[in-house]
Amino acid sequence: MSVRRLVSTPFTSSSTADEVLAGIDLTGVRAIVTGASSGLGVETARALTAAGAEVTLAVRNTAAGDAVAETIGKTTGGIRPRVVRLDLADRATVTRFAGAWDGPLHLLVNNAGVVTGGLERTREGWELQFATNHLGHFALATALHHALARGAADRGGARIVSVSSTAHMRSGVDFGDLHFERRGYEPQIAYAQSKTANSLFAVEASRLWASDGIVANAVNPGGVATGLQRNFTPEQKASLDAAEAAGVFTYKTVEQGAATSVVAAVAPEFARSGGHYLDDGQEAYTVPNDADLGQHPHGVKEWALDPDIAERLWTVSTDLLRL
Repeated sequence: MSVRRLVSTPFTSSSTADEVLAGIDLTGVRAIVTGASSGLGVETARALTAAGAEVTLAVRNTAAGDAVAETIGKTTGGIRPRVVRLDLADRATVTRFAGAWDGPLHLLVNNAGVVTGGLERTREGWELQFATNHLGHFALATALHHALARGAADRGGARIVSVSSTAHMRSGVDFGDLHFERRGYEPQIAYAQSKTANSLFAVEASRLWASDGIVANAVNPGGVATGLQRNFTPEQKASLDAAEAAGVFTYKTVEQGAATSVVAAVAPEFARSGGHYLDDGQEAYTVPNDADLGQHPHGVKEWALDPDIAERLWTVSTDLLRL
């Protein structure tokens, strides 16, 4: 039996978003970057804007988004992204955002994410990390499906980038207790579950929407110090420090961290190939579900790419959002 060769690119862990975009003209590309008021989202939006894309910053805090857009405008010769409010934990704002979108969409970067130090719930009673990191992005992407299909018809393809994490290796999706109503709450496990869900979304979106010219890929940006860590408990911080000491990851700059998102967004190698998990600019190798994170810091667990699990998660997510 032949083994499929992993998709590779010229880029590495030290590549930057600007290096990935060198020589690429994104004029005419309409892009949305969620969570683009801080960290990786800012750099991803800046790099895409600098390459000529028409970028919308989808953010909870529009004042912060306006400040980012102003800064980006100063570095890109006056090209300023648009700023629109989006709270992924609030279904009404997701509906408004998608309903107000006019015309084709060529690139959706599902970058936003939250980390909690304890159990928090949405008004529906959903665990906040899963609700924001997965369900909110799922609702947004499905609501924008027609715009993405128009974008694909317009330019020969549309892409979705789903920002996952090495954390996915800590947990699969617990369909028996998605929202920690029965099991004890562990913030790291809840975050891990949401990051596995981000990868599974890319798998099923690519299967369902390939005929529309839409591909979705998940990315691990690597270790980057951003505002995401501000809510870490002492235990979470200690775990992160231990992982760094064990060589599980080496901190990257924000410019390097955004590079893999940009690879998934523009690299020709992924123009028509979806359902992959990227790490350091390459398709990652798959490891068994019982593999040790310390020994496989650049791998992806089977549970994050399993097509049957991905299909089940899509169905469950659709049913939840119909409530």
